[in-house]
Amino acid sequence: MPHKFVPNLLLLIVVLVASGCQRQAQVISRKPAVPPRATVRPLPNNAPPQLKKMLDGAIAQAGVTTSYDPSYVAIAYPGGDVPEQTGVCSDVVVRAFRKAGLDLQKEVHEDMKAARSDYPTKWGATSLDANIDHRRVLNLMAYFRRQGKSLPVSYSATDYQPGDIVAWDLTSGIDHIGIVTNMLSDSGDRYLIVHNIGAGTRVEDVLFDWTIKGHYRFF
Repeated sequence: MPHKFVPNLLLLIVVLVASGCQRQAQVISRKPAVPPRATVRPLPNNAPPQLKKMLDGAIAQAGVTTSYDPSYVAIAYPGGDVPEQTGVCSDVVVRAFRKAGLDLQKEVHEDMKAARSDYPTKWGATSLDANIDHRRVLNLMAYFRRQGKSLPVSYSATDYQPGDIVAWDLTSGIDHIGIVTNMLSDSGDRYLIVHNIGAGTRVEDVLFDWTIKGHYRFF
């Protein structure tokens, strides 16, 4: 399926070395961070408690994280983070997982120590770096894959359920990542995505706007 671009996302792309997310010119969006009339579909009664915590933690970032900044920052370990008002696409995932009790900074770092050859080296890194490794999209993809959480990539909306992690190839090898919410699009046939692609963390109808390269279900 050829990928397309939503008009409000047709922005100048600059390769992001720090995190592997798309780096855009500063975006000012006049739309609310969460669609005010979006229909929320309740999770099944047997849904894992961690799934609800993760989803709540992801959606709660919308309107709080209002900017995008890929700058390299030295942070604490474990549990380190950049200021919650900013971050990149991968930080949405990391912060959401922490609400569910899983610190991807620590998990990725420990897994990279155990299986370094299973992780990409496109950044020319010669050693592990707990400040940034978990903030790189390709590293998160490798971690989810190694945990046996991969699902097939498809363009059928019913294959994507609340809490799923989706990774996209935007263009020219630039990667992006977000989380499927339990909020429905206006058409009612697919779920909205919580992500940060330049205007801060937002909930938007973008599941099929770019080429999907990874699909994972952790909880």
